[in-house]
Amino acid sequence: MKLIMAVIKPAKLEAVREALIECGVQGLTSSEVSGFGRQKGHTEIYRGAEYAINFVPKTKIEIAVSDDQLDAALEAIRSAADTGNIGDGKIFVYELTQAVRIRTGETGDEAL
Repeated sequence: MKLIMAVIKPAKLEAVREALIECGVQGLTSSEVSGFGRQKGHTEIYRGAEYAINFVPKTKIEIAVSDDQLDAALEAIRSAADTGNIGDGKIFVYELTQAVRIRTGETGDEAL
């Protein structure tokens, strides 16, 4: 099992969710986060004053998938979140050693 953690643009969350459902992913968790990378933030003008926005708002999604779903899920996220511009985000993959469904006690791939 793998845990996919992706940081994407907030406007792309719905497109990514739909793409993941199409490739058979059962669920995901999303969080509103902020950070910076190569984008390095930006400046905005509010009531005539210029402000530096050092942390860009992003959405973090986490998905637990079986090993055989990994490649399809990665491609679904990558293609749905891609705009071709800087700041599209990143995808990280972690080894997931155990998953337990609380309601039924199922473990491993059955819990996903």
